Amino acid sequence: MVKLGHYSGIENIKGLSSQEAAERLKAEGYNELPAGKKRTFVDTALDVIKEPMFLLLIAAGAIYLLIGDFEEALMLLGFVFVVVGITIYQERKVERALEALKSLSSPRALVIRDGVASRIPGREVTRGDVVILAEGDRVPADALVLSCSNLLIDESLLTGESMPVRKGQAETDIAIGRPGGDDLPFVYSSTLVVQGHGVAEVKSTGVHTEIGKIGKALQILETEKTQLQIETERLVKAFAAIGMAVCVTIIVIYALTRGNWLNGVLTGLTLAMALIPEEIPVVLTIFLALGAWRMSKHHVLTRQLKSIQTLGSTTVLSVDKTGTLTMNKMAVRKIYANGKFFTVDETTVVLPEPFHGLMEFSILASQHDPFDPMEKAIKSAGEKLLGGTEHLHDNWTLVQEYALSKKLLALSHVWASPSGSDLVIASKGAPEAVFDLCHLGESDIALLSSCVQEMAEDGLRVLGVARAYFLKPDLPADQHDYDFQFIGLIGFSDPLRPMVAGAVKECYEAGLRTVMITGDYPVTAQNIARQAGIKPCDEVITGHELEAISDDELKDRIRNVNVFARVAPEQKLRIVNALKRNCDIVVMTGDGVNDAPALKSAHIGIAMGGRGTEVAREAAAFVLLDDDFSTIVQAVKMGRRIFDNLKKAMAYIFAVHVPIAGMSLLPVLLGWPIMLFPAHIAFLELIIDPVCSVVYEAEPEEKDVMKRPPKKINEPVFDGRTILLSILQGFVVFIVVLAVYRFAPMLGESEAQARALAFTTLVLANLGLVFTNRSWSRTIPEMLTTPNNALLWVSAAAIFFLGLSLYVPFLASAFKFGQLHSVDLIICLMASIVSILWFEVLKIINRRFGKNPSPLKA
Repeated sequence: MVKLGHYSGIENIKGLSSQEAAERLKAEGYNELPAGKKRTFVDTALDVIKEPMFLLLIAAGAIYLLIGDFEEALMLLGFVFVVVGITIYQERKVERALEALKSLSSPRALVIRDGVASRIPGREVTRGDVVILAEGDRVPADALVLSCSNLLIDESLLTGESMPVRKGQAETDIAIGRPGGDDLPFVYSSTLVVQGHGVAEVKSTGVHTEIGKIGKALQILETEKTQLQIETERLVKAFAAIGMAVCVTIIVIYALTRGNWLNGVLTGLTLAMALIPEEIPVVLTIFLALGAWRMSKHHVLTRQLKSIQTLGSTTVLSVDKTGTLTMNKMAVRKIYANGKFFTVDETTVVLPEPFHGLMEFSILASQHDPFDPMEKAIKSAGEKLLGGTEHLHDNWTLVQEYALSKKLLALSHVWASPSGSDLVIASKGAPEAVFDLCHLGESDIALLSSCVQEMAEDGLRVLGVARAYFLKPDLPADQHDYDFQFIGLIGFSDPLRPMVAGAVKECYEAGLRTVMITGDYPVTAQNIARQAGIKPCDEVITGHELEAISDDELKDRIRNVNVFARVAPEQKLRIVNALKRNCDIVVMTGDGVNDAPALKSAHIGIAMGGRGTEVAREAAAFVLLDDDFSTIVQAVKMGRRIFDNLKKAMAYIFAVHVPIAGMSLLPVLLGWPIMLFPAHIAFLELIIDPVCSVVYEAEPEEKDVMKRPPKKINEPVFDGRTILLSILQGFVVFIVVLAVYRFAPMLGESEAQARALAFTTLVLANLGLVFTNRSWSRTIPEMLTTPNNALLWVSAAAIFFLGLSLYVPFLASAFKFGQLHSVDLIICLMASIVSILWFEVLKIINRRFGKNPSPLKA
């Protein structure tokens, strides 16, 4: 929350009350345009049923009805409803996660409610709200301008006019007119503030705005498919084509060798179900959507889902200093005036007279109720040290502002006092810019530069302050036309965030390089870099040097330089491109309008949520809600975790389909009794779907996730090594289950009992695959110390329903199971343990010899 009063003429505006706003939202609806038709439960169910797996299940159920096996048909169709229910639950969970992300990533608006300013989602702005507009913001609704200063708006979205238009202040409460032309007191939804600031009262929202009338859509988070999702869909379709071809072949073989076409069709459908890994696209969707949702819980908002995959490949974190590495809570610490220094600390209550003018004019060069951290520090120090003196001028009127520009990093405020005939101009900015404004000689500049250097070496951020006087009424267009007098220097401390040093150290352990970019002096930047642990930091490239060197020279120098100082926002793009030319995967942070090109060019752009502009947020892949560097490192860790768990899930999917397909195909080819029927496949799907999506998505990160180098950007989820080891796991399970099935009759077991033995072994081995694939480096007993509640629930449910299928007569009959005794269950348990034991031993052997079979290693 921010108290009001920094805009002239609106100090007493309270805005709507929270209750009034809630009532208007309820009566008039949210400030948004109608979206596409919302997916209903039925829509989701129909989409799920269209999947090949469910079509095959329904076809098998229909065949059982056709041949009069109602018991089998009802059970199979019952499985269809259960599996569809689970899938719908997962789909709805993903949709809710994406809806939550859309709500978070929608444009934000700063509104006055109950007399204070608070930032809310743009969709919650309602008629009557008073909104504060600043450079880089999207206008949230059509509104009437109450107060403004140098307010320029890009309305090309509505008018097609490329040049921004100047806005004026409304004298009376009038209706919103059509867009177009300068000095109109109207601003329109979705247009962009390119300069200045203002305050406006909302008159129209949603479909009643100009953009609503012409049917333009707001820019919202797109849930477009990633390249990885497209590739996996192709893979699934290829498996489906192969499965159907094998299905037809098996039907023909079965019918010709056993003379029963309907049973042949059932057997072929069973094999097709076993071969189609339809879980893969579901897993990808769930992992990316829920991964983004989990990241939002850790203050990282995902605007582009595909960028999550890139996080694990990051090699360079290129970050701002102020507010990201530091607290962005400035405090005045050291001042210089009249040839003397004075240190300000918490115990200072009296400011010596020679420094009064410096504090007075630094306050006049700031906003009344500022947002900028340095201006907040100036106001706080001024109120404390000048309170009760004649140097505070709350009754003066702001006549004009001269904004910062690329050419001159200084701003000036022109004030009129109630009694004086002269206008008073206060200026502050980068010391060299203020020296330029004051037209100082070389000797004066040399002396003052040494003072700046001394303050900067203490880690202080330094501003220069100047004053001028001017006769009314015509004001010059440029700050240089005033006769400025230099007053002094003011230095601010901005402490390093407590978690930064540890986060930077973690980056180096993870193979990540940290590059710091700042507008501060080189010595200040180096001071902060040393505190943060960035190394090496002895060499600094300044913005002035950037202008002088070629792209090729920058490409070479940037390999060993981690600190960039006195850098203008537009120069960040050159830094990003130089890093990219060195084959680095770059994360870039930014908060201003001029940062947008660099954010877009970087592999991953991260905008600051707290102090960032709307333009920066729109250009970025992620928005950092707390502006903290350590949160960026956590985002990289979560990106690695998501990719790791995705590989584990894929490894499990490949492994589990091998024994299912083998036990569906081999008995047909060799003329043995059929082991798996559609009902058995449906039962196994009840385990596979939740496991590969819910269980592995919830798996905690590996202990070494930030101890290994970044994965290669082109590293596939389906790399040959992962697939080979996964298939080998599945093949061993297949051999064990096959052995149980074939040796059971030799022990006097009936065909039904052999089927029950083999199926129980397959289910338990399936659970064994789940446990062993939780980590390819740690053994199952070691992983038991890392809890996963989803795994416990899935395992308990699988064993419970397996028990029902074995010992409830109706279900046992439907599954064609014979009764199993305790000895039989022990055999199944031991066989399932044997099926995964080799892989557990392999982990131990590889670890002992310093190797690791894990697909998670880069």
